[in-house]
Amino acid sequence: MINKIKKDTKIRMDRYVEAFKNSISKVHTGRASPSLLDSIIVKYYGTPTPLRQLASVTVEDSRTLKINVFDLSMVTAVEKAIMASNLSLHPRSAGTDIHVLLPILTEERRKDLIKIVRAEAEQSRVSVRNVRRDANDKVKKVLLKNKDISEDEERRTQEEIQKMTDADIKNIDSLLAEKERELMEF
Repeated sequence: MINKIKKDTKIRMDRYVEAFKNSISKVHTGRASPSLLDSIIVKYYGTPTPLRQLASVTVEDSRTLKINVFDLSMVTAVEKAIMASNLSLHPRSAGTDIHVLLPILTEERRKDLIKIVRAEAEQSRVSVRNVRRDANDKVKKVLLKNKDISEDEERRTQEEIQKMTDADIKNIDSLLAEKERELMEF
């Protein structure tokens, strides 16, 4: 039972770290990256479809993404979906290709992006700590109360859960530091 709780806790904590990693990858730094458009959903004949399934996205140069739409009739729908996203991007159509020029980031915008990333990091840390709290509650209120484990086992388990928490928070902090460094490069 203890191993199941620890395994479940680790899986849940890792999900929050991965979610943080995915959310900060969408914060653009002025450099073109195809992953920037991963969150774009296009209405494909009434069905919400990820852009990756409708087009290939490549990096044309350091600030330009080239989107090659497979279905010519979907070019305008893809353009509208990009403009409707909260990424502040403005696509230009050229036949079956769409070019997306990333704006140059000002220092003020960089600082705003850092604030956003820091808020995301704090939210992820809180989520990881909530998972720790839930696991500790299960150990204390269920296993210890039912006398399935001893107090020593309970203490050991909580220490292991704390080590998992510390490792994941350290991982979040390192991802945050890397993203801040990336955002402040000129």
